[in-house]
Amino acid sequence: MRYSSQVKPISYLKANAAEVLLQPAAQREPLVITQNGEAKAVLQDVASFEETQETLALLKILALGNQDIEAGRVKPAGEVLARLRAKRDA
Repeated sequence: MRYSSQVKPISYLKANAAEVLLQPAAQREPLVITQNGEAKAVLQDVASFEETQETLALLKILALGNQDIEAGRVKPAGEVLARLRAKRDA
């Protein structure tokens, strides 16, 4: 995804804040805010932000699982299921 069409200077944000807030929500695309010609911030709608955070959380869980596998911290699924069933039935 290219963000070059979604770049606005901070002066535009200051002058058109209400309009600028509508854009990311309507287009579901982030808006890059520049200051003195440099990218300084990204404005994103809340739904997209939440999706991104959920995706990052899932990726972190996968990474932690891979670390456990590499470190040998694994048990056979049958053993784990038997232990869970024993706890449930106790």
